[in-house]
This record gives sequence, structure tokens and C-alpha cells, in this order.
Amino acid sequence: MTSLQAACLQAALQVGYHLLDRGSSALLAVEHTIRVLERSGLFNAGKGARLQLDGIQRMDASIMEGDSLRAGAVASVEGIIHPITAARLVMEETDHVLLVGSLATKFARCFKMERHRLQTPLRHLSYGSMLKRKKSSLDRHGTVGAVALDRTGTVAAGASTGGIDRMLPGRVGDTPIIGCGVYADNETGAVSMTGWGESIIRLAVAKGICDRLTKGNTPATAARLVLQKLVARIDGSAGCLVLTHQGRFTIRHSTPHMMAGYWSGRGAPVVKDVFR
Repeated sequence: MTSLQAACLQAALQVGYHLLDRGSSALLAVEHTIRVLERSGLFNAGKGARLQLDGIQRMDASIMEGDSLRAGAVASVEGIIHPITAARLVMEETDHVLLVGSLATKFARCFKMERHRLQTPLRHLSYGSMLKRKKSSLDRHGTVGAVALDRTGTVAAGASTGGIDRMLPGRVGDTPIIGCGVYADNETGAVSMTGWGESIIRLAVAKGICDRLTKGNTPATAARLVLQKLVARIDGSAGCLVLTHQGRFTIRHSTPHMMAGYWSGRGAPVVKDVFR
């Protein structure tokens, strides 16, 4: 974790908390916390999204609130700075949950969303050549996310990502899939995931953690048990933010490091890259 990333994460936490402190919804706090990270270019989301193997940034995002279980998501959008806001627009301006690809990008541009100029893509590459490059690449992943609880007792969760390094064009991970990358239900809690998306999808991890909260597990226990299963069953890797409507929370990860933080308005925001 660089000092710039830590400072940006602290700023994002302050933005989200101040919205809550003024009576805003958990949904708005989650969206605007993530927008700070997308705009910074310091994380694998928004301006800083990694390139797919054809040289194009394609981004995914989702958001969900726990009162009425409304959710919105976009996958493989291009050329915008704030996919998290596009996801919220899907939730609020349509009766759909997920829009994908070029038409998701067209939908976002319909709302005059701020655009991001991309470098010239490598469109001349064949899929065969991209598959060869894929085999020699190292996949690193990363997602920005947030969970929040507002004064009404409503929880919300969101996530935004550029995926993994050197991924095949068309690849979609867990982030825009409700129940995998994010989930929020006032009766259980809110979860936002980061990690190896394919493994998170296969165990529907976010919903799995919420199901354990329903059974009476604490956030720490629910997260620990599901992450242990992820590693044991499919050698997966992930980290999570978990928050209940009572305000109990945990940050857990099966990876050596996970940059994250929290703030309740007292003292300074807590930001570090290892949580145990």
C-alpha cells in the first residue's frame, strides 16, 4: 500500500461517513465512497482499471441496498470514469438489474456520464494470439468496494473493478453478479467482495456470508468460515467487507494483504493492508 493509496482511502471513508452523518442514505454513501476511488486512478477501477488483452479497459460494477433488495450492475463498460454510478442508474432508471457490453456503455452515455479517454486499443490481435499471451501472463486482481449503514437501519454494498491483469476480452468476474461480488439485505447484512472472481462466483460468496449471518454467526465467523471453504474447496482467494444492520462489522481476507479501512466518525479513519 502506497502513501497515496492510503490517503485516498482515508479521503473516501471521510466522504462516505460525512454523507451518513448528514442523514444521507447508505446507498448514496457507498456510491460516493467508491467514486473517490474510481476517480483517483490509484486503484483497479475507473481511471485506474487494468487493460484486457486487446488493450481496452472494460469495467464492471454493482450496487445493492438492503431495504427493498434493489440492485443494479454493469459489466464490460468502456470509457467512463464512474461505473458505480452507471450501476446505480440501472437500478433506479430501469426495471433491470444488469446491463452488459457496448449497450451498457451506450446506456451510461445516455445520462451524460463523465467520459475517460482511453489509449489506442490493440484490436489487430487475434483471439488465438491473445490466448497465447494469456498463458504467459500473471493474473493479479483487485476491486474497490464499500459497505455502509444509515440512520434508518438500511445497509448497502457496492463494488467496482477493472478485473484482472491481461484478461481475455469479454471476461466478467464476480463484481457485477449480485450474490457473488455484492449482497445487501437488512435482515442479514451487507457484503462487498474482492479477489479471484471466478472462485467467488462458483461459491456465490457474498450471499453465502449473508446466509451464515442469518443463522446467527457473527460477521467475523461468517466471513472466516466462507473464506476457509473457498480456499479448501477450489483453492480460491478473496477478501470481504461485512456489515450488519446492528453496526457489527468485519474485514477479512484469505490473501496475504488486503488494503481496506473503516471509520465511525471518531478519531482518524483506520486504514491498513492486513486484517486478522
